[in-house]
Amino acid sequence: MRMDYFKSKLFLKYIWSYLFILLIPLAFMTVFIYENAVKTLRTEIESSRLAQLSQTKVTIDSRMKELSEIASRISYDNRLSSYRVTNTQTSPEAIRALDQYKATSSMIDEIYLYFHDDKRIYSSKGLTDFEVFADNLSFESWDKQSLYNDLNETKHPTVRPADVVTKTGGVRDRKLAYLIPITPNSLNPHATVMVFIKESQITDLIDSILGNYQGLTFVLDVEGQILAANYQGDTLSTNASAALFNTITPGIQERRLDGKDHSIVSVQSESNGWTYMTVMPSSQFFSSVLDVRSFMMLILGIVVLVGVAVALVLARMQYQPISTLVEFASSRFPEKKNAGEPGYANELERIRSALQNYSSRIDLQEPFARNQYLSTLINFGNSDPLSPELMQLFDLKLDKDTLFVMVIGWNGSKHSDMELRRRIASCLAHIELPDLQATGYGVELPQLDRFGVIMSFDAIEGLEEISSIKQIMEHVRGMLLDTLSIAPMIAAGSGYRQLHELNQSYIEACSAFDLLVPGEFGTSALFEEMSKTPSHSFWIPNHMQLKLAQSLKQGNSDVASQMIRSSVSSLQSSMLPALLVRCISFDLLNTILKTASELGEHHMLQQIAPNMVFSSSLDELESVLLSLASQLCAEVNQDTQQEEQTLIDRIVDYIDTHFTDHNLSLDTLAYEFEVSPSHVSRSFKEKTGINFIQYIWQKRLDRVFHQLKTTDTPLKDLIQEVGYLDTPNFIRKFKKETGLTPGQYRKLHRTTTSDAGADSAS
Repeated sequence: MRMDYFKSKLFLKYIWSYLFILLIPLAFMTVFIYENAVKTLRTEIESSRLAQLSQTKVTIDSRMKELSEIASRISYDNRLSSYRVTNTQTSPEAIRALDQYKATSSMIDEIYLYFHDDKRIYSSKGLTDFEVFADNLSFESWDKQSLYNDLNETKHPTVRPADVVTKTGGVRDRKLAYLIPITPNSLNPHATVMVFIKESQITDLIDSILGNYQGLTFVLDVEGQILAANYQGDTLSTNASAALFNTITPGIQERRLDGKDHSIVSVQSESNGWTYMTVMPSSQFFSSVLDVRSFMMLILGIVVLVGVAVALVLARMQYQPISTLVEFASSRFPEKKNAGEPGYANELERIRSALQNYSSRIDLQEPFARNQYLSTLINFGNSDPLSPELMQLFDLKLDKDTLFVMVIGWNGSKHSDMELRRRIASCLAHIELPDLQATGYGVELPQLDRFGVIMSFDAIEGLEEISSIKQIMEHVRGMLLDTLSIAPMIAAGSGYRQLHELNQSYIEACSAFDLLVPGEFGTSALFEEMSKTPSHSFWIPNHMQLKLAQSLKQGNSDVASQMIRSSVSSLQSSMLPALLVRCISFDLLNTILKTASELGEHHMLQQIAPNMVFSSSLDELESVLLSLASQLCAEVNQDTQQEEQTLIDRIVDYIDTHFTDHNLSLDTLAYEFEVSPSHVSRSFKEKTGINFIQYIWQKRLDRVFHQLKTTDTPLKDLIQEVGYLDTPNFIRKFKKETGLTPGQYRKLHRTTTSDAGADSAS
């Protein structure tokens, strides 16, 4: 990629446009995917936590149910009856029985059996006085009297929240106390089984199911008291805890606690009404997607780099044709501006300026180009390979069944012809005859008093072709008579089917036009009717002789050769006597010699040898006639070129003399030299290489350069002296051409008298 591309604001704008097109959707897509990943992961974690809590609930409920069943078995165990426990002989057996029950559950830290109003309490370790028991186990929030009352008065299984228990020797631990009155479901229980459960037994069981995570775990009773808790290094304030425990409902919820967002997952046991709850900071979910985020950032980076490369490629692909157009515009219309003056905003502005310049030139040249193409059609047929494109460019529709050419002339004085010709050209430029399904286009001919018209029409059912041509001629004659009040002379050639045959129709029309006699109300003629031979059909037809003469006059060797070959071929197939055929063939020779004489080529007769006249065969005669026709056409074309060169030389001399005349135009030149404006324009461009307008402008500009350098004439007077009346427009064109205003140019190039004298002396 060329580095000067990056100096272009337009190229950089394309890059940024493609980057925005890429990055904005990519950013939205990334945020969407990231948020969706976090949400999905959060849902998965919460759902997993809910399932794990449900499993925890089932496990703990089953363990607590085991404890109730142990208490029930104790109530019916004879070894642990009041008599046997208090009897000194059987009490060791009772102690062993309690130890056995303790061993049946991993959750039991210690199991006690207390008979109401007894001063002793029994455990798996032996008999202990209640006072001693209460002194050895000191509860932080459960005093001795409350303990005694609860052991004697509890009617239903009760779990006390985890409390700090201090043993003899200062050992502290958090334990839950599970009080189960026995006999179960009795209205007047006689004893109480008390089971101590370490809080860590419950939390470890929960952690083993939930796994490692950052958050809080709670087990609440039916009254919302915390039975067991695992804070995992995190805490909640008292107000946050109260707000949480008083309003929580089973399921998944989001709460803002202590200024942070938390996710709360809870389930409730149907058997004992306990609530199992986890409280997780929402930031935990985002930390869990760090790997996902890192992976997405990597993918995003790769996509951005690829996107930048793609943006550069696309921007270059889009900018390259623009760059090519700018280079072309700069080569054809170099940018000229003074230092400090702003240039074009961007390349598109530069191209737009060049297109406007081209458009203005095309608008000036289009009528001449259109007329040139139509002139080519009637003179040489459809020989241009770009004909379909040119037809479309000039909006010409010559696609109907039949084509023919009309030549239209009129009588008028030289002083009135200029305006009259302009009006006729406008009237004949495009002819539409819907009733006859015909379309026509006018074309200027070199003669000032003539126009050609190419007509295209579709056959109308029940109407012969020659009748259609006549009606079209009458419509055109009537249109000119009604619109312009002129009585034209109109001659039409025969109808043909192909564009390449239009030159024959044009020659036929010219032949017929030469035979017309001007009349007060105009005259018209059809070549087919004027060339008919009333009798002696074996003679060479008049229309072929007329076309041969006309093609020779125009220097068209193709049509002339075609007429000669057709005539000779017709004679060869006529089966006439040889002497009569030879006599008839002299008509062709006479036509060629007569035409040569009319054209001033009198030497043609001397070039005919006797053996050429008395040739032994028609083939040899045909060869002689073709040679004469080709030689005459070549001389006509050469004379025409010489005349045109002489004409252009005269026109150039005239322009060099009168270029300061503001009335100088193609029309004035055309009527000064009695040729059509389009012919002047075409011939001038072919011979000089530049068009008429450019030549006039350059002549006037050169004169202004000289005057600015050598005189102090006021600018307005100086511009008018060279034939330019629109001073602002001239200044604008002058600055575009030179990059300077006329005043700036004068200051920069002014040659004083002293400077000129010094130069002369040196």
